[in-house]
Amino acid sequence: MNDETPTAAARPQASLATVLKQWGRIGCVGFGGPPAHIALLRKLCVEDRKWLEAQEFEDAIAACNLLPGPASTQLAIFCAWRVRGRTGALVGGIAFIVPGLVIILALAMLFLRDDPPTWVKAAGAGAGAAVAAVAVQAGVSLIPAGWRRAPQHSNRTRWTLYLTVGTVAAATIGPWLVLLLIACGVVETIGQHVPVRPRRGPAPGLPLIAAAGVGGGVLLSIAWVAIKVGALSYGGGFVIIPLMRADAVDHYHWMTGTQFLNAVALGQITPGPVVQTVAVVGYAAAGITGGLLASAIAFSPSFAFILLGADRFDRLRGNHTVRAFLDGAGPAAIGAILGSAVPLALALTQAWQWCILAGATVLMLALRRGPVLTLLTAAGAGVLIVLTGGTLPQ
Repeated sequence: MNDETPTAAARPQASLATVLKQWGRIGCVGFGGPPAHIALLRKLCVEDRKWLEAQEFEDAIAACNLLPGPASTQLAIFCAWRVRGRTGALVGGIAFIVPGLVIILALAMLFLRDDPPTWVKAAGAGAGAAVAAVAVQAGVSLIPAGWRRAPQHSNRTRWTLYLTVGTVAAATIGPWLVLLLIACGVVETIGQHVPVRPRRGPAPGLPLIAAAGVGGGVLLSIAWVAIKVGALSYGGGFVIIPLMRADAVDHYHWMTGTQFLNAVALGQITPGPVVQTVAVVGYAAAGITGGLLASAIAFSPSFAFILLGADRFDRLRGNHTVRAFLDGAGPAAIGAILGSAVPLALALTQAWQWCILAGATVLMLALRRGPVLTLLTAAGAGVLIVLTGGTLPQ
């Protein structure tokens, strides 16, 4: 297959300079997570430039949601592939990711330094206090669509069971969450009587990375955490939070619970995908090298999925085994997002942080404010409280 892939002659073409500029712009202004990214990509590719038909864009969204990893990043890479082939996919994907990566690593250097200024620690403590509310809102927002996809009573019974299991698991056994998500997918595939055909084994490097992550050095451990985030997580960006917390805080002790809350908050208030949070975890473990390594590994599967399989998206959407697997793994992932709020809330140590969490819950669930505004408001409240005598969490 050549650089421009199967339908190069029929598809609209954009110069690499245009791809670099436009995808870089979205990477700079894409605050608000996947909904904002999808809206910006739709406006650019469907409405303004007419590079994609509306139906093709909708189909691409559906196909990306069937893949593990950050769906909005995969959509950005797909759109760039669609208008400029493989080279465009690489250029567009990197341009989409890099602005947020630069910003979040700069903020990590500020928030995770040995002795940050008081106002920085106060802002982190305030924003971190609101993170559990963001997790709950993220999970709740996914429930209606997932429920509609399980129309039969028996399917809805299993759907509720997977949701419950994912919630409990994220709150209690974080390190094994990936295995549970996969198990729910397999159980649902069997429950729908879909034959599970033998497939190729995992990528050759995965067992090696897994073994190294268990017993190897820091960089190999970072690589294992990142590959779980990028290649083995189902259900969107926020499901990575319980996956990372178990490793970064409980297993490897790269971060304290408070620092992890700061990392999640930084991932929410910066542009680009929420998966950028993994760069903060990598930075806490091994500095800039760790941050760049974690980001590169976490996003590599997204590039691989598009470069190797974008021309097969129609077949992916029609694959009954894939759909059945996602019918099980999907609700378990939603439950994992909801369950992640428990350890995130338990990491709070000051009474005023619980007050901020209560206020953030009202802002997000009752007043329907977005995560960026909520977290910035919580950060400002944290600074105000500490500067007027409140105690910083240790």
